[in-house]
Amino acid sequence: MARVLEGKRINEQILAELKPRVEHLAKTRRPPGIAVVLVGHDPGSEIYVRNKVKTCADLGIHSEKLTPPEDITTGELLAIIDDLNNRPDLDGILVQMPLPKQVDSRQVLLAIHPSKDVDGFHPFNVGQLVLNAPAPRACTPAGIMEMLRRSEIPVQGKKAVMVGRSDIVGKPMAFLLLHAHATVTICHSKTSNLSEECRRADILLAAMGKAALLTAEHIRPGAVVVDVGMNRVTDRDEVARIWRNDPAKLAVLEQKGSVLVGDVNPLDMAELSSAYTPVPGGVGPLTIAMLMANTVASAEARLK
Repeated sequence: MARVLEGKRINEQILAELKPRVEHLAKTRRPPGIAVVLVGHDPGSEIYVRNKVKTCADLGIHSEKLTPPEDITTGELLAIIDDLNNRPDLDGILVQMPLPKQVDSRQVLLAIHPSKDVDGFHPFNVGQLVLNAPAPRACTPAGIMEMLRRSEIPVQGKKAVMVGRSDIVGKPMAFLLLHAHATVTICHSKTSNLSEECRRADILLAAMGKAALLTAEHIRPGAVVVDVGMNRVTDRDEVARIWRNDPAKLAVLEQKGSVLVGDVNPLDMAELSSAYTPVPGGVGPLTIAMLMANTVASAEARLK
């Protein structure tokens, strides 16, 4: 029977390890500090930011939430970032995506000082990742590596297939696996014979944003499957197809209007893999844990 890789358990481990480090900083210098910039009223972003702020409070990290108006200009947001860069009491700056259409997201990300880029998205930090040099790592890929390590899933010498090539997950994930001595293949929407490529994987990772796209034909029996996707399915026929007419899932759809599913078919994944991450509750909790880890490490470096 497949192991379920619960992100919440590993999240709790990481946060428990961070707490004494935060307490030491608070006693000897000052607590770590992070500013979260939330523009607009995207419901998903508001929930995510609320969870980040709560986790900061639980750890003793000082956090500030800035909520500029939705019609803010790029120049006005850059001025806010500049002020945050110059504040000595802040170790991290996080600008919640997506930003409104009139704001140049790339300019905003470039404006964050690399030492305060706790998301790990700044080109300088991406370059450090490529070189395997110290710098904040993108939180979701870093969390996945922690999950594999703490779950004692070997990476060295294994074939890893990353389906998805985003700057946030796919590309940094591939480099982290490469640095851990895996043999890495990146697949995407233009890949020929996707199922054949996926079936070569000892470790199959999916981050495409397509509900249950990968099915039994993509999973080699015994593979470890890491599903980064988070999709809401609202169509009854689609829910019935994915969960094979499971009455419980159809009841959830009736009650909530949607059902969450990753990028891998959940039943096929559970039946064929040796270990897998559930959706929800798998990779998601690790992203916030690694954001906290990046913030604490940034504070420790700044306060030496």
